[in-house]
Amino acid sequence: MPELPEMENYRILLNQNIAGQMIMDVQINRAKSVNVEPEEFIKNVSRQKVVTVERRAKQLLFHLENGYILLLHLMLGGRMFYGTDEEKPDRTIQIQFSFGEQNLYFIGLRLGYLHLYDRTGLEKELSDLGPEPIGQDFTVDAFLKLMERKRGRLKSKLVDQQFISGIGNCYSDEICFHARILPMREINELNQHDVTQLYQSIRFVLQDALKHGGYMEPFFQGDTLTGGYDSLCKVYDRQGEMCVRCGAAIIKEIISSRKTFYCSGCQS
Repeated sequence: MPELPEMENYRILLNQNIAGQMIMDVQINRAKSVNVEPEEFIKNVSRQKVVTVERRAKQLLFHLENGYILLLHLMLGGRMFYGTDEEKPDRTIQIQFSFGEQNLYFIGLRLGYLHLYDRTGLEKELSDLGPEPIGQDFTVDAFLKLMERKRGRLKSKLVDQQFISGIGNCYSDEICFHARILPMREINELNQHDVTQLYQSIRFVLQDALKHGGYMEPFFQGDTLTGGYDSLCKVYDRQGEMCVRCGAAIIKEIISSRKTFYCSGCQS
């Protein structure tokens, strides 16, 4: 599932390519991918300019000229591609926006969605999200306060979107590895040094992943940035491989129904 670095990378690319452009046509091939009747969706989106694209947590917000906002959550298996009809991937396309010769394809929205909201509806939908971990307000002091009196396993709390927004399965493991902390540790067992290191690792890993384009497939033909972090993951999906730091084998376990990867040699 795309996480903060992937969606932030998409936000940057979308603003470079479609901000200020008019959506000339809308095609909906899967009605369940939208939250209103397809006819109503098309009526409110077609012939509208995309003013800007924002990101909140793992979701993108397409602000339209008429005041409506499209909320995109790719969930598991979803992606986007921008290009011509000849360039598009050979995949099932649930929704398509046309910008003249170029199109924005929403692909693999089996669980994902593109919902239409007014400002009030959107604020209600996003009201329970936690702080943004790459935002200016997310300081070490704010994180120390956030962690006070918290209980439960570290992995489970890091992926809790009401606690911190944007971190999921992949980056929670990469963050724990960078911090040298086991993901199954109980939060109330961590000392101030552990929590401070965890904060630094959150900031570093997410920014590093964004710098390398996250782990998604290319956004357009010739895109050499998107997906660059896939080969740089240290533990995620590396079961049985040797740890790049200490040489021990990477282990896979299930924590709270989530696959979790870590090194027992240099994480404690």
